[in-house]
Amino acid sequence: MVFVEMQLGKNGLTDNFVNTMKLNFQNHDTVRISVLKSAGHEKEKIKEYSEKILEKLGNNYTARLIGFKIIIKKWRKAKR
Repeated sequence: MVFVEMQLGKNGLTDNFVNTMKLNFQNHDTVRISVLKSAGHEKEKIKEYSEKILEKLGNNYTARLIGFKIIIKKWRKAKR
């Protein structure tokens, strides 16, 4: 499995972060985001980040939370 590793820090979800993620999805189908302590290490905060990311990316993506990591996967067809 080939994926890209990104870090979400104190600036949170900026437009630049989302644009970089979209660029990474042009070459990879999976992006793994490590949520740093400065971004907030509460489970609710991480879940909120994943929901916002999916909202900005669109319907062809799914998210999975494992500890303090968010794994975003791109699908060819939109999820239902």
